[in-house]
Amino acid sequence: MVVGSSGTSQFQLTNAILGKEVFSTDVTSISASVKNKGELSGRPVGVVNGPNMYDKDITHVKRRMELRRSKCLCIPGPHAFLIAFDIEKISPNDMKTPWLLKKCFGANCLKHCMVLFAYEGNLDGASLENRVKKTEWYLRELIEKYGGRFHVFKKNWRDRSQDKELLRKIELMVASLGGGHFSCRTFQKAEDSVRKEEKRLRKQRAVEIERTWNEMEQHYMSEELCFQKDVYIANVWAEIQAKAELDNGWLRTSLARGLGIGLVVGAVIGAIFGSIEGVGGMVLYGFIGGAVGGSAGGTAQVAIKHMENRVTPPARLNFNSIFINRFFAVPLNLSAQDHRERKYHRQ
Repeated sequence: MVVGSSGTSQFQLTNAILGKEVFSTDVTSISASVKNKGELSGRPVGVVNGPNMYDKDITHVKRRMELRRSKCLCIPGPHAFLIAFDIEKISPNDMKTPWLLKKCFGANCLKHCMVLFAYEGNLDGASLENRVKKTEWYLRELIEKYGGRFHVFKKNWRDRSQDKELLRKIELMVASLGGGHFSCRTFQKAEDSVRKEEKRLRKQRAVEIERTWNEMEQHYMSEELCFQKDVYIANVWAEIQAKAELDNGWLRTSLARGLGIGLVVGAVIGAIFGSIEGVGGMVLYGFIGGAVGGSAGGTAQVAIKHMENRVTPPARLNFNSIFINRFFAVPLNLSAQDHRERKYHRQ
């Protein structure tokens, strides 16, 4: 999970990790959490980005919604939190980021964190690391909050010279923690909600799957039939997983709560203004205020939901990622239940 407090750093870091321009250079914030896939030094990785942690254009309700969404996108939990800063623009808010991370993910999340400093131009990476360790006291103070783990990266995503070193540092951090991913109660709740949604969607598409398999049996024979069925079910499972991560019961609860808060606050404010015109005014303006507040509380989430429907799921699963999954939250990860269900369908 890539995290940033402000500016473009976290999005430039995502570009640098994936080796492609996922975000344009002028992107300073995003309205909804997203997951992208690619490779870092030849290894498939999944990267989750959320809105900047101190973005003033995001309401509290929407921030809460996107925090939940980011957790759903990297279940069962991230192997690394990469905290991105611009080395030339460290702000007071940046110094407070550890506190906010602990508030959002729990105190233990800092053990899984690494600071990433973005720099521009053809500066020497070694001299920059020396600057962080020995010269700039505020940079040293910042990384000490994250256990002293840091890396510097170029804002130019086309430069792949530091990929191996970044991957090595991440692997060392993960290995020192036993090779597992980070988890906490809310990540477990996110995973439970996504799995329930996947089960519901699979049941919903059972008839479609059976019909498609019957059609395949008329066109393919023996081993080719098994291969085509495997590919088809992998694509369907991937599509279902992508939808479940973006929309599930836990996220819908957050949306409903946002609508409710907006409704109550709007009604109270409306009633206060309406009191000027007496009891009748309180009722009338309270009703109007509640309607407007409820709309404001949920419009952003509805817009995000509309955008989700346009997301194209991955075309195919990579079944050779067992070793890779020890270090990264690869988006397309079949659970034991998935394998049992695939075996059952083949029989």
